Amino acid sequence: MELLWWLLPVVGVLSFGLTGGLLHYARAQRLLDMPNGRSSHTVPTPRGGGVAIVVCFLAALPPLYLAGLLPWTFLWALLVAGAGVAAIGFLDDHAPVAIAWRLLVHGLCSLWMLVWLGGLPELDLFGLLVEPGMLGAALALLFLVWLLNLYNFMDGLDGIAAIEAISVCLGGALLYWISGAWVHAAVPLLLASAVAGFLFWNWPPARIFMGDAGSGFLGMVLGGLLLQAAWISPELFWSWLILLGVFVVDATWTLLHRMLRGEKWHQAHRSHAYQTAARRFGGHLPVTLAVAAVNLFWLLPWALWVVAGGLSGGVGLLLAYMPLCWLAWAFRAGARE
Repeated sequence: MELLWWLLPVVGVLSFGLTGGLLHYARAQRLLDMPNGRSSHTVPTPRGGGVAIVVCFLAALPPLYLAGLLPWTFLWALLVAGAGVAAIGFLDDHAPVAIAWRLLVHGLCSLWMLVWLGGLPELDLFGLLVEPGMLGAALALLFLVWLLNLYNFMDGLDGIAAIEAISVCLGGALLYWISGAWVHAAVPLLLASAVAGFLFWNWPPARIFMGDAGSGFLGMVLGGLLLQAAWISPELFWSWLILLGVFVVDATWTLLHRMLRGEKWHQAHRSHAYQTAARRFGGHLPVTLAVAAVNLFWLLPWALWVVAGGLSGGVGLLLAYMPLCWLAWAFRAGARE
């Protein structure tokens, strides 16, 4: 683990420096997010800073493997799937890419991740043992595609996507430590460090946005960490899913409501609960801090309870998610604008 303690500050500092360089690049290339009626910002802001997260995190994985802190299969799963999703996002940040092409790449990268991680193991759902099989593999593939897209949808306020990634990864690392699987904490800790370097520039008011390259990449890697956790123990799988609750509930609730009205699910809008909350509370910072607080003081205790064996995973997930569903309803997530 000694190498990890060296890598963590190095990755954070490099991410910080590279994000600053990308800020100058974005300004020079006029790579700006222009405010419109469906955005949550009011001034043109450079985008694409998430590339720093991608580069610094992926570059740190081979040393982690050589130190015996990362399995060979997970190394290739993260390198190829993460780079593929980041690449299509990078292209989309520069010029819009058709949704069909984006989904094709997302599907292929998710399939790559599933194959290298061995698919989805058996899971206990309220006492019922669910066999993976073809249906399980299809659902896992759909979930991975949804997770990387929902992360893109939820990246709409200054700092919110970075705060979510950092708090989820630190919480996941704590889960591994408590469960005795501490060696698996290396990857989430590295990801948290890479995101922290970027967050300095993205903190409200943001000087640069993450962009599709960064948000899709984070969704893909977090999905991989969730799958890896499922193979270690079912309790860890449910606990990681609990930690991701804020983004999963808001994005899914909003998507279902929009689809029921026949709206295009991929079309830009401002009807997420977090977007409504930002308008109601007058800014990005209160909502970003609220997400961190919910993750730390609500979701993390439930996740710890589950991984400690005091509560079954499915029950813990329902109890943790119920207030989040109420918040989505209270802030009219997915309501017509």
